[in-house]
Amino acid sequence: MKRPRISRIIALLLVVLAGVWFWARPLSFFNQYIHLRGWLDGTESRWVEVDGYRIHYNVLGPNSGPSVVLVHGLGGRAEDWQKLSAYFARVGYHVYMPDLPGFGRSDKPKDFSYSVRDQAAILVGFLDELGVEQFELGGWSMGGWIAQRVAVKYPDRVRRLILIDSAGIAEYPAWDTRLFTPTTPAELDELNALLMPNPPSVPGFIARDMLRVSKQNAWVVQRSLKAMLSGHDASEDMLPWLKMPVLVVWGDEDHIFPLSQGEKMQRLIPEGKLERFAGCGHLAPEQCASQIGPKLVEFVIH
Repeated sequence: MKRPRISRIIALLLVVLAGVWFWARPLSFFNQYIHLRGWLDGTESRWVEVDGYRIHYNVLGPNSGPSVVLVHGLGGRAEDWQKLSAYFARVGYHVYMPDLPGFGRSDKPKDFSYSVRDQAAILVGFLDELGVEQFELGGWSMGGWIAQRVAVKYPDRVRRLILIDSAGIAEYPAWDTRLFTPTTPAELDELNALLMPNPPSVPGFIARDMLRVSKQNAWVVQRSLKAMLSGHDASEDMLPWLKMPVLVVWGDEDHIFPLSQGEKMQRLIPEGKLERFAGCGHLAPEQCASQIGPKLVEFVIH
């Protein structure tokens, strides 16, 4: 009689502890759920050393398939591509999704510049370490800017280029860049309003944890922003040198980088094609994946 009672007490304690954990660290709970979902979908989590830095990356799809490399944006991570990567894997592509230095589960070195130029060099080193010679290359936001530099410097390796709501145009943001490292719930709400149309209300305990994580990572984001806003790596002069087919993808409700910047990129790229998506904001790869995914696959297989 005692053992079933003890088992029930233990089970109850575990439920209580899980509830306390979820309330205190909801982002950790969500991260574990995302990692589990990726694992169930066939995503593998791996590490490799590049220039002395430990770089984490996810891979999905058959090992024998052609390579697709997807580069996340500022404050992002490999898991941001979870929805779109599945579209490539379904048609036989082997998808690489690295965490850039400073982000996700990769090292966060204090002596790294976090500039677009140096992140591009790390990305090339990452591909060299894995022996990936030719690939389709996609980048979102800051990742698109990084992808532009790699494609210009290594045109023989990049078969096609995909730029999603990409940074790179030398146009100072109309919004307060300090919002990328919010310190109050009000600033977090402002950032969400920039990132997506009709943002959901964030419960207080989740907002608290998001602000905690923002504070931890603020120095990396701020160093990256400072380098980008310096204008040293602006891409207008690079874009005409892109000789491969380029698909420019844009959410027409992006308030971080307005559609006009995507239109300018398309005009400057010799083989550029622009696809705009109604009702999508800067988080289009996550929130509009069902609209974007088929277009990306159509682009790379034709």
